[in-house]
Amino acid sequence: MALEPLMDKKFLTELAHAKMPFGKYQGKYLIDLPEYYVIWYKNKGFPSGKLGNQLMMVYELKLNGLENLLRNIRNNFQSK
Repeated sequence: MALEPLMDKKFLTELAHAKMPFGKYQGKYLIDLPEYYVIWYKNKGFPSGKLGNQLMMVYELKLNGLENLLRNIRNNFQSK
């Protein structure tokens, strides 16, 4: 996973406010999805498109223990 998205304020702000659009966790912030669920997607294959890219980044953040980075952004910056 390239680090370029981590340097993009707009990307991080959108990711911090992104919610799961369907399924059992519909409406839950992506960063707050249970770790086992994100790992399941990693093993199954992330969906294509924007949601897949966001879930891939959430996986990397969780893997490295950086979930609070997005939670802090979500609490301090409004989505545009």
